[in-house]
Amino acid sequence: MKTGSLSKATALLAVAFLFQQCAVVRPGEIGIKQKLGVIKGKPIQQGVRWYNPFVSKIVKINVRTVESFNNLPLPTKEGLSVNAEISLLYHVKPEAANDVYLKFGRSYEEVMVLSNFRATAREISARYYAKELYATERDKVEKAIAEELRNHIAQYGFVVDAVLLKDIILPPQMVQAIQDKVNAEQAVLKMDFVIEQQKKEAERKIIEAEAIKKAQDIINQSLTEKLLQYNNIEMLKSLVNSPNAKIIITDGKSPQILTNTDVK
Repeated sequence: MKTGSLSKATALLAVAFLFQQCAVVRPGEIGIKQKLGVIKGKPIQQGVRWYNPFVSKIVKINVRTVESFNNLPLPTKEGLSVNAEISLLYHVKPEAANDVYLKFGRSYEEVMVLSNFRATAREISARYYAKELYATERDKVEKAIAEELRNHIAQYGFVVDAVLLKDIILPPQMVQAIQDKVNAEQAVLKMDFVIEQQKKEAERKIIEAEAIKKAQDIINQSLTEKLLQYNNIEMLKSLVNSPNAKIIITDGKSPQILTNTDVK
């Protein structure tokens, strides 16, 4: 019994020792083999790798895109300070994993990426007013921070995928002041629209009046003496043919019509 137990224990120890000599590099990771404190070979791609645990170790570096969420106080152009919720999306270049580990160690995110990100975010935000950060220029701020950060860290093996300005938290009185200003600007735009409408309506009435005047002038110019006499004759014809009883008194120019009630 003792011999059997000893054999099982030996086998378990052998299996445990065997597993201690391998490392699994998963998708989205790069392995770096370090032997006696020295980086050996090229970056290790995904899969199982064997090594001597007494003199070597395999350090795994994440090369997936990761999100770093930050809550930062940011200065503004008018000298105020606002709280901002900003996310940074970045990843390590797989081919630069060795250099990143050599220069910055496992704390590369805090040492290189986030320290530059915070400084860059403050530098860019100081170029804008609080209202612009809060409402109108978010897209420009995001792009400016991302571009400036790339200039600082791309040469060290990092890729900036995106910067997302998720929220700007202002004091309530500042939010109200911004809203009041926006409302005032909208009221001015509405008044300008109303004034423009009134100008167009006045122009329309002037054009209409001029058209009526021209039409009247044309009619007046066409009314000759003979035409008026002709029209009178035509009107008298229609009156004569009318079934209603009436008396027509005329001097040939201006007829006067008397109905039955007028005769009585």
